[in-house]
Order: sequence, then C-alpha cells, then structure tokens
Amino acid sequence: MSNIASILNESESAAKPAVEAGDAPAWNATPTTIGFGSVGRLGSGAAAEPPKDAAAAAAEPAKGDASAAPNSKEDGPSAAVPGPAAKIASGDVPVVINEEDMEGQIYSNAAWKDLGISDEIHRGLLSENYLRPSKIQARSLPLMLNDPPKNMVAQSQSGTGKTVAFLTATLSRVDFSKPEQPQALILAPTQELADQISRNIHSIGRFVKNLKVALAIPRKIARGENVNSCIVVGTPGTVLDLGRRKQLDCSQLKVLVLDEADNMLDLNGLGDQCLRVKLRIMPPDVIESVQVLLFSATFPPKVQQWIPRFAPNANTLTLKTKELTVRGISQMFVDCPNDDSRYDILCKLYGLMTIGQSVIFVRTRKSATEIQRRMTEDGHRVTVLHGDFDSTERLELLGQFRAGETKVLVTTNVLSRGIDVASVSMVINYDIPTKPGPNGDEPDAETYLHRIGRTGRFGRIGVSISFVFDQRSFDHLNAITTHFGIDLVKLPTNDWDEAEELVKQVIKKNSAQASYVPKVDDSQTEADDSKPEPAEAVSQRTSSTKKEDDKPADAGW
Repeated sequence: MSNIASILNESESAAKPAVEAGDAPAWNATPTTIGFGSVGRLGSGAAAEPPKDAAAAAAEPAKGDASAAPNSKEDGPSAAVPGPAAKIASGDVPVVINEEDMEGQIYSNAAWKDLGISDEIHRGLLSENYLRPSKIQARSLPLMLNDPPKNMVAQSQSGTGKTVAFLTATLSRVDFSKPEQPQALILAPTQELADQISRNIHSIGRFVKNLKVALAIPRKIARGENVNSCIVVGTPGTVLDLGRRKQLDCSQLKVLVLDEADNMLDLNGLGDQCLRVKLRIMPPDVIESVQVLLFSATFPPKVQQWIPRFAPNANTLTLKTKELTVRGISQMFVDCPNDDSRYDILCKLYGLMTIGQSVIFVRTRKSATEIQRRMTEDGHRVTVLHGDFDSTERLELLGQFRAGETKVLVTTNVLSRGIDVASVSMVINYDIPTKPGPNGDEPDAETYLHRIGRTGRFGRIGVSISFVFDQRSFDHLNAITTHFGIDLVKLPTNDWDEAEELVKQVIKKNSAQASYVPKVDDSQTEADDSKPEPAEAVSQRTSSTKKEDDKPADAGW
C-alpha cells in the first residue's frame, strides 16, 4: 500500500473526516508545405514509425492530414456567465470548456462586479490591469464564493488566470478583523512559485486593510517563531514542519489551496506531504469544513483517483485534452544531426532569444550548469537557476530575470510550473521532458505543456522550440504531440535566415502585446487613479535571517 493510501486509511479509521479522499536526419517526418515554405511537421499526422533514412523520408508520401484536430465551437449561450454570481452557482459538474479563437480562449463576457467580490478586491484587480475576468475566473469564482463553501477542482490552460481566480476567492473568504490568525493556506510545489503567489496577493489585496501574508519556505520562518498572518503561502514540507512544531495554528483555517495540484498530489512527488498537511496538522473539524481548491492546467489519470478523497464532492471545471495547449504559442522543433550539434544550434538561436526573454529547459542540474558555462565562455550572457542554489540565491536570480536584468535563463523543471514573466517570448526544450516509467524513461506530456506555458501568457504570443537528435527523442516528442493533437513546425536548419524570420515574426507580436489589456466599458474601470504601493512585502511576510537547524524536506529540493 502506498504512503498516501495508508495516510488516508489511517485518518478515515481514526477521525472519520469527510475526505474520500542541417539536412534532415533519418528520424524526420515527411516534409510538407504549410505556408512558410517547405518545412517538416511533427504531430498528430506524423507517421507512427518514421522512415529509416533521409532518402526514404523524401520518397514516402505523407500519411494522413497533419493539421491539428479542430476544436468544437463554444457551447452556445450557456457558456457565458449570465450576470450575477447566483445565476451560475448551481454546482453542476463537470463543466467542459470548449474554446474557439484566442480572445475566446482567454476572456469571458462577464464583469468583475457581477462575480460577488468586494470593492477593495475589485479595485486591486483593476489597478493590476485585470479589467475583465478571464473565462476560468468568471466560471470558477461564483462556485467558489457560493455559501455554504464547496470544494473546487479547476482546470485551465497555462497563462489564463488561474492564480488570480483562487487568490480572489481566498481574499474573499478571509476575515480581516483577525489579521494574525491563519485562515487560508496556499501550497505550491516550489519556493519560487510560492514567492510569486505571495507577491500576487499583496498586489491584488493592496486596498484590503489588515492584510498579512506569511511566506513559508525554507529558512524564512525561524524555529519557535509563530506564524501570525491570516494568509500563509508555502511549500508542503515547510508548512508540515511548522504545523508539527506548533508554530502554525490551523484551528481556524477556512481555505486550503493547492496550486499546480496535479504535481502536488502526484504519488511520486509531493502527494504524501500534502495529505499529511491536511490530515495530520489540521483538527478533525477543520478537515471536514475547510474549502479545498485544486487548480492546474493538467490532471493526469494517475492523480485523479486521489482528488475525490482530498477534495470530496467538488465542483469541477475541466478541459478536453485537445484544448489544453494555448493557441498563442507557436510550437516548433529542430532536427539536430546529433547530440553534440544541439549546443551549436542553441548558440545560433541566441540572437533570437534576446529579442525578448527566453527560458532553456534541460533535464539535469549538471546539464544546466554546463550549458551556462559554455555559453558564457562563448561570449553569451546567460543565467542558470536550479535546485542546487539556496532559497535566497534562487529568489534573487529569478528576481533579476523578472526585472529584465538577464535575458536568457537556463533551468530545470524547477521553473516549469506557474512562473509568470510576461516578457518571455521563447521557450526551448533542449531536452524533451521525460518521467520514470515501468520500462525506463517515457515522455512527460504534462511537463511539456507546463514548460511551454512559460510563454504565451494571458493571450500573448510566444514560441516554443524543441530539440530532437535521435530516434528516442523523436519518439518522445512525437508521443507528446500525438497526445495533445498538435503539430510542430520544423525550423529549417539549412536556411537560418528563413528560420530567424519565422521566429522573429512571432516574438515581435509578443513584444507588441506585452502591454495589451482588453477593452472594457468605462463603468468597469472606476479605480482610484492613484496606485499606492502594496503593503511592504518584507515587513508583512513572516521572515527571519536566522537559519533553522534542519532543512524542511521539500520533495525534490
């Protein structure tokens, strides 16, 4: 029996809580004309067994239609939010969201004033240029804010506003007359994402009086120091340690949020810690009453079995698999002659990387460090960030990247989820993402989706480029594209002028959209023209320069 199952069974038997809980190498696909000239395609129409040599590839006819599977149109009038929150807070499940164009994929027809949020939160949203709610916000908020509170499982593409949705709900649930009593707990898989969420709370809650936020990540809260904040954001291992040491009082928790919930409930990841947070440090009455909100772009089958037990009787918003990718991301691939040639091609792309900002994803920390070293020696300015750096270094490096002080960041999957930097116009999969399988490594479709989601944020345009260099990497990428029903455009390595022009077109669109906000009626923008700074993050976060004697066991960190 797994640790997760044993924790659940033990808890159920004890307290009975309500937790049911260059030239193309041999592996290239057949060339086809798609509008940018003759380039290759990889995707739903690619042959399951690629040709054995380049000559065969040129001679073999294309198999099937390589176009992406079409999405069905939006579900008629019922898909829009019909005014006041009460009208759609029925709790019907599941809701399958079908998308059409880019505008339709992101924005709803609703107004913030229809969703039952306070004036202070509304002003905060407008001050951050969230002038209209996105679809996931418009559809999830009435369900989350309905009384009595009900659990929520919400799925939406990367960069469509999931964080704002659950933060708005969280702020709406907290009683700010008790600013030092923990009432909401938000768990994230990484320190960087927890820090980003904390900053987002301060921004959206800038007009909320008595807002106090604690950042519970390694070495932020000293041993023996109580958490005296109404909202706590942290990583599961640190939060679990704080609860065990009685530094975190969970007796009045109203809301428990898991961002990147599929990763947080993964049997091979943080699932054990998240369940222990809920079932071991929360009193039985809180376990039964706390509102659980699970948000992610992906919910693979292996974690779905645990969702009803962690968030029983939840309202559910889901997407079809073919709708999970964001249309604003132009997905491409490069055929590298061999493993060694990947680095040379990466350097050729450097000029394109620095038009905006770019993230290069690799499999291991060692590879990330080596690529950064080589590129720096070759005269390129590149930063590296991975789990070998301590908390302070990691947050500082990410802060520099977010501020635009560095243009290119080499990293591992540590930054594959949730991190939002609007000016990222390119993502490079130097290594195709994989995960352990029964017969060795197998393609990791969910991580691919989260990686490329670091660009194309909230309706902007971006480009992702994946490197293949042998049969295995081709098979892995082909499996991922087939899973999502997408096509990848092949960048022509024998004509870099053409390749650069193709990518530049996309990146320039991203730059043009960086300050774009949707049009709204004047009645929706009655925010104070002054934009006061949010309460000082440093003073409102519970922090300390003291180091704890032992490091909390954040899985994978």
